Parts: sequence; C-alpha cells; structure tokens
Amino acid sequence: MSHAPPSTSNASLSSAPSVGDAMHETPIIFAFEIMGDGAGRDIFGPEVSRLLADDRLAWAHLDANHADTAAWLASEISYLDDIVIEALLAEETRPRFVPVNDGVLLILRGVNLNANADPEDMVSIRMFVDSRRVVSLQKRSLRAVADIQSKLTKGSGPKNSSDLITQLMGLLFARMAPVAADLSDVMDTIEEYILDGADSLDREQVLGIRKKAIALKRYIHPQRDLVIQMMESKPALIDEIGYRRLIEAHDSISRVIDELDAVRERAHIINDEVTNQLTERLNKNMYALSVIAAIFLPLGFLTGLLGINLAGIPGAENPAAFAIFCAMLVTLVIAQILLFRKLKWF
Repeated sequence: MSHAPPSTSNASLSSAPSVGDAMHETPIIFAFEIMGDGAGRDIFGPEVSRLLADDRLAWAHLDANHADTAAWLASEISYLDDIVIEALLAEETRPRFVPVNDGVLLILRGVNLNANADPEDMVSIRMFVDSRRVVSLQKRSLRAVADIQSKLTKGSGPKNSSDLITQLMGLLFARMAPVAADLSDVMDTIEEYILDGADSLDREQVLGIRKKAIALKRYIHPQRDLVIQMMESKPALIDEIGYRRLIEAHDSISRVIDELDAVRERAHIINDEVTNQLTERLNKNMYALSVIAAIFLPLGFLTGLLGINLAGIPGAENPAAFAIFCAMLVTLVIAQILLFRKLKWF
C-alpha cells in the first residue's frame, strides 16, 4: 500500500479574532473591574488608574507595542518599581516568576495561534499581579487572554487575582496540548508511511518536525519549572483553589513536555531508520555490482588474452574454435555461480 508523503501544514490550527490586533488611541486594550462573583465591569479612561490605586480589584491589559505604554506605566502606576516596569516592557523575555512585595511578576508564553503564524513562535504575556490589581502587557494577541475577557463579560470569569492567574495558566497550557498532539499525529503518519515500505521520504520534513518540537519545548519546559517554583513558594496571593489549579496546570504542561520529548525521539528514530534503509539499499546495489564484476572478471581476462594479434593463439585455424570457446565461457560462469552459492555469497 502506498501513501502520499505526510504534510506538516498548520492549516488545521485555525485562528480566531483576538484582542489587541488594532492599534488603540491609548495603550489600554481593555480594562475591567473584577466584581468578585465571576463578572467584570468594563472601565475606561481615568477610572482605570483610580481603580488600580484603590482596594477594588481591577485588571488593565495594555499593548506593549504602543508608543505611550512606558509613559502610561510610569505616570499611572508609579508604585511599581523600575525593575518591574523594565521586565514588563522588555523586548526579549523568558518565563519568569518573581515575588514583588505582596504581589508577583509573571511572564508566561503561549502557542501562537494567530493567522499565518507558526505555533512554536510563542507569544509572551507579562503581568504584575497582587490582591488589588492586575497589570498585563502583550506584544501579540493571545487567545487565552481573549477567553478570560469573554468569561468576565459573561459573568463566569475569575473572582480574584488567584483565579485570574491560575485560569490564565490553565488556558495557556491547554492550548499547547493540541499543538503537540498534531506533531505526534504527523509522526504517526510518517511511521505508517515507512512501515508500508515507502521507497522515499523527505528527510527535511522529519527534521522540520523535530525543530518544531525543540522550539516548543524551549519555552514550555521553563514554564513547568515556573509552576513548580510557585507551588513551592506558595505566595499569599494564591488561595487553596488556586493551589489545586496549579497542580492541574503542572500535570497538563508535564504531559505536553512528555509528548514533545516523544516526538523528538521518534523523529530521531525515523531519521535513523531512513538512513539505515538508504545504507542497506546502497549496500545491496554495491553487493550486486561486486558479484557481477566477480563473474565477468575472468571472462574479460580470457577474451582479452585471446584477442591479441599474435601468432600461436589456440584454435586460430579451427573453424569450431569460437563455439568451443563460448561453451567454455558458459561453463566457467556456471562454475562460478555454483562456487558463489556454496560460499553463500548470494
């Protein structure tokens, strides 16, 4: 049975409209007062700064690419120290968890499910969270953020800061699982293609899958370490329900990492198998050529020897000499074949 070579296209990863795609007049993409019952009230303008400063829980989500974001942070939430602001605005980030006073600085990454993007080109979200305020920034849109925004609008969102952090982490990690599963499915198809006796395979395709798995794990693995760090430090911000959600998040991201490791190992094994098949095919061809050369070597010697134009060639005056010589050559070939079979050369 033959198959067409499998494809690694990401077309199956459809993308949905997300927040923050258009440039806003202000750095704020959206802001909510989190009411404590799962609902969120949209807030705008000066009310954002006022709620971020008082005892009511508010969430402001900003566009890190906006020209006024740094100035807004410096003027509106001056209680954040320079180190936190620099981390929120950094061009290059990696997953981080840093306790800051009674809050935490969090930098997380999610798979890139935007249109015409590669999932392994992961998107970061930078957050400062304490019991009374959440300030988050993004350079590119994340569906998990849009999900939390939608939940707050519908009244089924986070009730406090702990809920917001752990729900966001759960949504980020949940979207990683299908991407890893897609890579695993492609590997299944390639393995079936190999086992069905395919005579050719694009090795660049296998290498591409392995590169994707490596790129994903590069940013996913540190996030498992981040979750472990949060579980061990037990910040006061995280309540009992949030702690249980962290356990689930750790289990979820661990499964993703295990699957990515399996994809990498399978890609390595398949690459070795393809190499072995090519080597075996080459060895068989070389073996066949060697046997043919061994058979024709004495024939070539004899014909060359009798083809010289010198006196004394045996049978030169005998009309039947050519037929006799051909019969001798056939007999020699048969004798060689029998000898090779006895020696188990073929």
